[in-house]
Amino acid sequence: MTTQLKTPDQADLENTSNLESSDLKLSRRSFVVGTASAVGGGLSVGFHVPALAQTAQAAATQEVNAWVVIRPDDSCVIRVVRAEMGQGTHTGLAQLVAEELECDWARVSVQQMTAGQNLARNRVWKNMATGGSRGIRESHEYVRQGGAAAKIVLLQAAANQFGVPVAELSVSKGVISHAQSGRQLSYGQLADQAAKLPAPDVKTIKLKSPKDWKLAGQPLKRLDTAMKVNGRLKYAVDIKLPGMVYAAIKACPVFEGKLKSFDDSAVKSMRGIKAVLRVDDNAVAVVADNWWRAKQALNALPIVWDEGVHAKASSETIRSNIVEGLTSSNNVFAETNIGDVDNAIAKAHKRIDATYITPFVSHACMEPMNCTALITENKAEVWVASQNAEASLAELAKSTGLDVSKCEVYNSSLGTGFGRRGGFQDYVKQAALLGKQMLGTPVKLLWSREEDITHDFYRPIGHCKMSAGLDNQGNLVGLSIRVSGQSINAFAAPHNIKDGKDRRQLQGLWPEPDDAQFGYTIPNLKVEYAMRNSHVPVGPWRGVNTNQNGLYSECFMEEVVHASGKDALEFRRALLKDHPKHLGVLNAVAEKAGWGKPTAAGRHRGIAQFMGYGSYTAAVAEISIKGNEIKIHKLVLATNCGHAVNQRMVAAQVEGSVAYALDTLQSEVTIKDGRVEQSNFDTYPIARLKQMPHIETVIAPTFDFWGGVGEPTICVVAPAILNAIYKARGTPIRNLPLKNSGLKIV
Repeated sequence: MTTQLKTPDQADLENTSNLESSDLKLSRRSFVVGTASAVGGGLSVGFHVPALAQTAQAAATQEVNAWVVIRPDDSCVIRVVRAEMGQGTHTGLAQLVAEELECDWARVSVQQMTAGQNLARNRVWKNMATGGSRGIRESHEYVRQGGAAAKIVLLQAAANQFGVPVAELSVSKGVISHAQSGRQLSYGQLADQAAKLPAPDVKTIKLKSPKDWKLAGQPLKRLDTAMKVNGRLKYAVDIKLPGMVYAAIKACPVFEGKLKSFDDSAVKSMRGIKAVLRVDDNAVAVVADNWWRAKQALNALPIVWDEGVHAKASSETIRSNIVEGLTSSNNVFAETNIGDVDNAIAKAHKRIDATYITPFVSHACMEPMNCTALITENKAEVWVASQNAEASLAELAKSTGLDVSKCEVYNSSLGTGFGRRGGFQDYVKQAALLGKQMLGTPVKLLWSREEDITHDFYRPIGHCKMSAGLDNQGNLVGLSIRVSGQSINAFAAPHNIKDGKDRRQLQGLWPEPDDAQFGYTIPNLKVEYAMRNSHVPVGPWRGVNTNQNGLYSECFMEEVVHASGKDALEFRRALLKDHPKHLGVLNAVAEKAGWGKPTAAGRHRGIAQFMGYGSYTAAVAEISIKGNEIKIHKLVLATNCGHAVNQRMVAAQVEGSVAYALDTLQSEVTIKDGRVEQSNFDTYPIARLKQMPHIETVIAPTFDFWGGVGEPTICVVAPAILNAIYKARGTPIRNLPLKNSGLKIV
């Protein structure tokens, strides 16, 4: 895998998950944050922190503000609240803080703050949600201000000690120097004095221009790599507490069904079994002295389910409802309606029609859902892997009935998240309810792989009917896009649906710039959405709706290109002339991939471009087909995310997107008798190492905006591959997964 960084001149370039403090609506009055052990006798700097209770002030080290801890040995601890799930957010945030602080990067570490601490301090660390590729793009300004504020008070402390103006001082790698006298003081030596100084007004802080960055923007190694390699990095699934017991859980296999009864006499005498407990109204758990014994007893437990009204639902009944939405006028809205699409297509020289189908897919996180809870009469604590620790805190308080000031969430590194561990906190709720029934005993709830796949919040199923018209010169004169399928907002955030319109499902097809704009300029364009929901729970899945919409748009565009008789790159270039950033990444990827140059015998290329999460992406795939076997030899991927805080991590996220995109080509969740048919990786295949192609990345930042990185590229990988398959076979793939066309990736 190779990475190429292009400057603007070289490239010629011009969630549901968020939970604000007001959403908690819970008291903070008696919460005390004990930070003495974390601070370790140093200085914590960042923003002004409101005064805490006297007991907390007495116990804690002096603090001016919240973001940075400088210890006497000159080591620097940078505090973060965003989740780390393999994307490198902690390292990127630390780079931004350290850039303004100008500390010694070799002595930097990161400390994850808790939801309780953030709430008790009036959310001084702000939003803890990590989703929608917002980890850095949404917090870059205030974390940099935290580092800059730290440097200001440290410089002032040095100036006071030297008896000179601050303007005469310079700082490098955590050492402040006075050139005229030759004196120097390290940050560690100044920490105590700086702690007594007033915090600067954030409005007066001037941040560095990115062109002057020395640490930020550099491909530094991740701070957590060594701990992953040597096993010191602990995930939630690794948590062990004294006296801990283990719980295996099973929920009603039919969504919205209920637990009717169970016969614990059949298992309670089995070795190690502690209890068999009802969990809410739809699940039962077995608690034992180890998880395997709990799971074996659960498998043997006689359970009677009330499967409810959806027991006969199937993939066929769900799809028939969605198909109806492709032509119906009921519950449909037009996001974009430019010109007269119907007339333009009807009078066109050539007409192209197609319907694309994408199935439900599962998150399939490597670390299954889990949560360890310790509940007493006066306190509730959970150890969890969460993309939104504040949402976890709110659920813990709600489930236990305790005031939020008596609750705490200890978030760990996540064994992947992909959106599953964001707004939905079902695993926290279940652990809390179990903990309430076993007061004073730590209970570790761990879902089996089967439970994880059959009780997910899936990427929505969708169909897309598209029509296009070409004039006699092969120019696109009209395009109609009708998406029909399930709505994430209808299931998870109905307040985001305005006047019956859910724009979120058209993500990537929006007319306005900045986040997920449809980049093509077409004189007659209509984009519509028909909401057609089912009983299957859906939620954000890495890349959310840009994945489906990017596939619909770019694969159908390839069919239009084929009908026009033109080159795929040149056809797209003409339509992108009004959108230089879309065009920029398309040009960058085409140049790197050698578009237009001959391929090796038997190989075929496909191309795609799309925008999502504020970033512009493009891809070129090179494949070959032998019989029904597809070999993906190479993928070239271009990204313009505006500012690249760490090119190494940007490239890693782009490359990682390939594996997840491959899942969408070969995986699906189907419904029979109201329940999910797939249960493990034997029936729900995910990308294998041997299927991964050679990947080359082109990072082409224009340094004029902040875009996301974790999700955008997925939406161009799949259509680029499918377009290459179309080139090879002469027949488009419209119904995923590939097995529906008799094909497989090898």
